[in-house]
This record gives sequence, structure tokens and C-alpha cells, in this order.
Amino acid sequence: MNTAGNKKQLKREILIRIIKAFFSKNFEENIRLIPFNMRPKGMEVPYRCCIYKERAIIKDRTIAGLGFMIEDDDETVSLSTYAKRALERKNIDNKNLTVLQAACKGCLTNRIFVTDLCQGCVDRPCLSACKFNAISVNNGKSCIDELKCKKCKMCISACPYKAIAKITVPCEEVCFVGAIKKDETGFAVIDYDKCIYCGKCISSCPFGAVHEKSQIIDILKALTSDKKVIALIAPSIAGQFPGNLYQLKTAIMQTGFNDVFEVAKGADITAQKEAKEFVERMEQDKSFMTTSCCSGYNQLVKKHFPEIKPFVSDTKTPLYYTAEFIKNKFPDAVTVFISPCVAKKAECFEDKNIDFVMNFEELAALFETKNIKPDKCQETKFDTESSKQGRRFGITGGVAEAVSTALPDITNKISVNALNGKMFNINLFKKTKTYSVNGLDKESVLKLKHFVRNNKTDDDCNLIEVMCCSGGCVGGNATFNEQKKAGEQINRLTEHSKDINKIKQ
Repeated sequence: MNTAGNKKQLKREILIRIIKAFFSKNFEENIRLIPFNMRPKGMEVPYRCCIYKERAIIKDRTIAGLGFMIEDDDETVSLSTYAKRALERKNIDNKNLTVLQAACKGCLTNRIFVTDLCQGCVDRPCLSACKFNAISVNNGKSCIDELKCKKCKMCISACPYKAIAKITVPCEEVCFVGAIKKDETGFAVIDYDKCIYCGKCISSCPFGAVHEKSQIIDILKALTSDKKVIALIAPSIAGQFPGNLYQLKTAIMQTGFNDVFEVAKGADITAQKEAKEFVERMEQDKSFMTTSCCSGYNQLVKKHFPEIKPFVSDTKTPLYYTAEFIKNKFPDAVTVFISPCVAKKAECFEDKNIDFVMNFEELAALFETKNIKPDKCQETKFDTESSKQGRRFGITGGVAEAVSTALPDITNKISVNALNGKMFNINLFKKTKTYSVNGLDKESVLKLKHFVRNNKTDDDCNLIEVMCCSGGCVGGNATFNEQKKAGEQINRLTEHSKDINKIKQ
């Protein structure tokens, strides 16, 4: 059986069953039956040791899909009870990730060790390579003292036989802030005080043990109420579904939303404001400014990297400006942000103008449940058009491009102000030199810390775009299209959009 990529397929299948159950005549009972319908008696077990283990894991995935923490489950509560609680729920907490211990493999600890390939050579290059005296020779073979080893991997590089290897725990390896570790039972746990909700652990775990808590039931309740429900779509959504943005708007409205707004419109505002702020900072002889639209990066600054705060733009995110506009225009509307990642849930929890978050995977499941094909839908225009640059905010380099493109209008305004007695070096702002952090990890964070310590970048770049995910938002944990294809699709769909300086704000 070919099970490649089945982690996302399994998640989507459960989401579809949850949505179908919601629209059925007996929601609670149909939720209870999900593990049994997915793994009926006599079925070949595709992943685990037995059908009972698989049913237990599917139950946990369903609990997370209903919006609850697996860590709070005492195993005696039935899925039908969770379904009832989901319907009765009034508030959502800010813990957006949960670990399915039944699915967690309990991987071996991250460590470097000497394999049987060691030849006991005379030169002992591994010994000289280790600066921490962690390697010794026992019975002619090299061995590593785990208490002394710093996991620098210099011994791995030095060994001519490639006899030294590193055991990697995927979720721990990608978590560069140390928010996910093993507890005393050997299973993964999340430290929410450290977690920046980047979603890398979700994407990296091959067992799908780290799960995003869904708000799909809360959103479906809103969609079936008498309230006006408005969808706010992230710019990166254009790279995920077939069809253009106008067809996608129609498709989303067919699921029950009353209207759809592009967050790219808010991106235009962010770019214009960041361009103005950049000019002001450079005039104050600041060395560089970083962008501030990525929620994962903002969480990193707040929890782990406060020393870079003076260099971070004070401008709000595109979502902030879009949601603010909608709530001012429709105060009683329910706002649902459709997101590429879990990090945005942390931002939305702090923003009173956002009620719920639906990710791209959940929207895809909703389309499939209702048999909606975006590329077959008629086009529905937006009330106001977003710019080409705003619609490309979700691709690495897109934010820097938007801010840089917005600069000429800003400098023209400043030249007029100079007539009032305030002098500016206009040429300075036409020499914007950008630097893109294409995905946050230990190496890129160290690079940023180096910039902060030296109060400048290595190449005298003055505008730094920081994106938590490789490729930008098209690499978020809830995306499903290959990054390169998603980027190409966005560029193709936006090539005829207006330039940001020709868009009326």
C-alpha cells in the first residue's frame, strides 16, 4: 500500500466527516462513529499494529478537529460528548496546538553516536575534531560521551568512513525555540510559554502527532446562524486552489459566507505605512528596519528576541487593517480569517476584530463536502481591487517588493514638506537595499542577532523582510500546494493587477 503523503489526506478525511456530521440529522452520533466508519471490522490496518490502535488515534484526531486539547482527555469521554460540548462552546482558548500521544512515536532522544561502521583508524580524526573532549576510544572503537557532546557535528564531518551519525527527532529538530520536548513518559509536550506557533512541528512530524486545534465547528455554527459572516482571505490563498481570485470568492460565498474581503487590501495599507516609517527611520540614521507582518516572527520577538524590537516596524499587519475596516463597516458581523498557518491564530486571539480562523485545509474540506469546485464557479468581483504587490505578500520577497515600490510616492511627498523648512536627503530613500529572511531557524535567528549586535547588516541592507516559513506564507503548515507552483500561480494570477502606487487607499 502506498501511503505517501497520507498524513494530510487523513486529516482532511476526518475534517470532511466532521463537517458532514454537522450537517446531518444526528451530529453527535455520527461524530461518535467516525473511528469505526474509517476503520471497520475486518479492514486491513494501514499504519499501526492493530485496528484498535488506529481507532484510538482517529478518535484523538477527531477531538482536535472538534477544537479540544488531547492533553485534557481522560479517555472515558465519548466522541459524542465532545461533539455536544463543541456545539455548546462559547469561548476558545489560546492554546492552538495539541499533541496526540497515541500517535506520537516517542522517538529516541536527539543524539550523535558512533555506528558499527567505525574502523578504529590510526589517525582518529574524530578525536581531534571534537573540541569538547566528548570522544574516547574503547576496544579500538570511538565512542561518544552524551553528557559532554554539544551536538556540533564536527566529528560527523571529520570521519572518513561516515561512521558517525545523528539521530534526529523531527519535531524537536525544527523547533528552534525549544518549545517541544519529551516528558517523563517519553512523549512530546509543548511549552506554550515558549511556542511561537510557527507550525513547523506540525509539518515535520511524519506521524501527524502534533495537531492544530480546529475552530471549524464554531465557524459552521456562525454560518448556519442569522448573523452576517465575512471571510477574510490571506494573499497566499491564490496559490492553493484552481481558478482565479474572483472564482474563489464565489466558491467561498457558496459555502455560506455573506461576503469575502482580500487581506491583500490591508497589505497595501501595510506597505504604504511601512514605506513611510522606513523613510522616517532612515532619516533618523537608523541602520535597518525589519518588516512586521509575519505572526510567527512577531511571537518570536515578543517571547525570545526582545533586543530586535527597536528595529522592527511598528506598522500593523495586513490582517489587522482589513479586520479593522470590516468591523467598522459591519460592527455586528462575524469575521473569519482564512489562513495558511497556525501562527495567525495567536495574532487573532489578541485582535478583537477577528472572531475565528479557518485554515486552507479546512476550507478545502468544506469545498469537498459541498462539492464546490472553485475553477468551475462564476466570477464575483471585489468592491475594491488590491494591488499586484499586496497580492504577492505571501511569497518570499513580496513584502520587501511592496514596501520598496511604495517608496517613490513617499519621497515625492517628503520633497514637498522640505519647502516648509524640513530638510531631507531624498536620494537616500531611492537606494533601498533589501534582505530576505526566507524562513526562521537557528541559523537565521543567529544572523539577525549578529545584525542587532553590530547595529547593521553585513551588506548594509536597510530593509529586512522576515518570513517565518520558507517560501513565505505559501510554505505555511496548512498549505497543500508545492511552494514553487504556488508562487508561480500567484504571480500568474496577479500579473495584470494594478501597481500599488496606482491603487486608491
